[in-house]
Amino acid sequence: MKESTLLKFLCYVSIPIMIFVLVISMINVSITSQYGEMQGPEEYVETEEFGMEYLETLIYNVKAIKRDKQQIKEVGENQTISYESATEYTTDTSYRYYREIEDESYAYPVYYEVENYNNTRISRYINYIIIDKENGNMFTNIKSNNYPEEINKLKTEKTNWNYQDGNIATNIDSINEESAKYFTSSYNSINNFEGYEIYSNINPSTLTYSNSLYIQQVVYNMFKGHENLPTYLIPLSTILLITMIVYLIWATGHEKGKKEIQLNSIDKISYELVSIVIMFVIGMVMSFALASIESQIPQKILVSVFLLCYLIGYACLAVWVSTTIRRLKAKQFIRSFTTYKVCRWVKVTIKKITDKENSNRKMTILYWGFILISMILACTMWSGIGVFVLIAFWIWTFYKLLQYNKKVQKINEALRNIYEGNPNVKLNEEELEGTLKIMAKYINDIAGGFTNAIEQSLKSERLKTELITNVSHDIKTPLTSIINYVDLLKKQEINNAQIEQYIAILDKKSQRLKKLIEDLVEASKVSSGNVKLNMEIINLKELLNQTVGEFEDKLEKKNLKLEMDLPNENVRIKADNRYLYRVIENVFSNISKYALEGSRVYIKLEEQKDEVYLEFKNISKDKLNISAEELMQRFVRGDKSRYTEGSGLGLSIAESLTELQGGNFKIDIDGDLFKVEITWKKEH
Repeated sequence: MKESTLLKFLCYVSIPIMIFVLVISMINVSITSQYGEMQGPEEYVETEEFGMEYLETLIYNVKAIKRDKQQIKEVGENQTISYESATEYTTDTSYRYYREIEDESYAYPVYYEVENYNNTRISRYINYIIIDKENGNMFTNIKSNNYPEEINKLKTEKTNWNYQDGNIATNIDSINEESAKYFTSSYNSINNFEGYEIYSNINPSTLTYSNSLYIQQVVYNMFKGHENLPTYLIPLSTILLITMIVYLIWATGHEKGKKEIQLNSIDKISYELVSIVIMFVIGMVMSFALASIESQIPQKILVSVFLLCYLIGYACLAVWVSTTIRRLKAKQFIRSFTTYKVCRWVKVTIKKITDKENSNRKMTILYWGFILISMILACTMWSGIGVFVLIAFWIWTFYKLLQYNKKVQKINEALRNIYEGNPNVKLNEEELEGTLKIMAKYINDIAGGFTNAIEQSLKSERLKTELITNVSHDIKTPLTSIINYVDLLKKQEINNAQIEQYIAILDKKSQRLKKLIEDLVEASKVSSGNVKLNMEIINLKELLNQTVGEFEDKLEKKNLKLEMDLPNENVRIKADNRYLYRVIENVFSNISKYALEGSRVYIKLEEQKDEVYLEFKNISKDKLNISAEELMQRFVRGDKSRYTEGSGLGLSIAESLTELQGGNFKIDIDGDLFKVEITWKKEH
């Protein structure tokens, strides 16, 4: 289950649905318990929420007017405030512009609200007239030619709220004189109204276009007729939500066929950066969603916008939570912080600088010490002694650098000797210091180890050669007797056919054993270099034809057809005739044993620029599931069943003999194609 990608995907898709159902159900329960049956704006007007917003809107208006009074005095009471120089004020939630208008029906200046950018939810639906009792100035958002008549209308409207001489007169129960004092804070208190008369009303039918009311009505209508449904949905969605969250915490990071926690590309980004970006996106989405509720967005589009913001916010939060879980499970949480990496880098850097054996520490101290001393001495250059001391210091520094470089050269020379195969190197550690002393110690240890390894290798090879020689000699003596007695038996007249068959088998096996011992002794001699070569100029073309003639019967017996590509002129190389013949003989012997019957054998000899090139190619009768390197090792054969007569030493001997004579022996395997390439230096 924890490796199921489909199950994780379904959980990630289902979680926002469950959250949505849970939140909507809880909102429905809250609305139902607070408002009962919500049938329209008239009922909404009687809610405490509406009353609080209504009162706060008027308080903000009065606060704004109080601020504007100072600006009006500065402009002058008899001057008109034009739109361009209109009073502007800013509060935490709103700002607006007023412009003075002429009205003969009212004896004092009237300031009409030109623009209102109030973010409270119902401010744009309230009609108001506010009179400053100190100077009689009127502030309003109602356009009229007779404001006294407008004041009388506001007093008698169905839904009105008025404040005069410190008393509240209203037909809105949620903000009457008794209830208004319970939900206004010291900041948003009706005490702000002292010195002002306020007349206001609101048409409930206009609240239909309030997005906040619309959202509540959408939720209410979703559950209308299913009042008991939230009672079941809340516990059910809660249980499903918790189950899916627990499953995702358990399964996150696991993938099919992999035991370790798998990190993706996001998990490799700095955790601070991921968190900042995700929190920024979520903050922007939330701000946009809240602004949409208070804006003039069409109500049908509002739900879609709100849902889109919700899904974007959920996706960001899901990415942040999942990457946190994966980092914790993989034990990479702390390491994924950029702060951690910086602190670790600082710690390592400080450790390097303070490490006595670290060359950077000494280099840093010496370099900045040189700079500091040079600067100090440069400041004294006004005197002749200062110049002399500075020059002397520079000369001394150059001398110390030369001394240091001389020690480095000694170490470099020792390394070169080891690289060229001369391990007899010994550096005097006492002459060096710091990092160079440590390097010298390591070089001495390496050189000593190489010497011991070489001595052990030579000793082992010598013992191996002696063992092979002694054992082969001990086997040869009884084997010679066996061969001789078999020869005597072959000359006797024996009338029993079965006994004759036994004698033939003894003869065949004894000859094979003799050949194996000879190959073994020869391989031992070749590998130890205990071979005396008689180098002379040899006609390779002639030697090749001679060897072909000797193997002609064996090749015909296997029905192998030779395809030879030889040059017209003679080809000469410098080699030992006997051992060169043995090389070619071993290759032909290998072909006669392992080539596919009825196939072709290709032999090519050519003179290249500075080399003589000899190539043998044939198709193997057995599948070659082995590399060329393995096949060149001793006692390794192409047929794993070992039913042929080979010893597994022929190619190894041929390679060693070729290299002893200054040539190069190489084999190549391509499927069933077996190829031998031999090259020598050309002799003119």
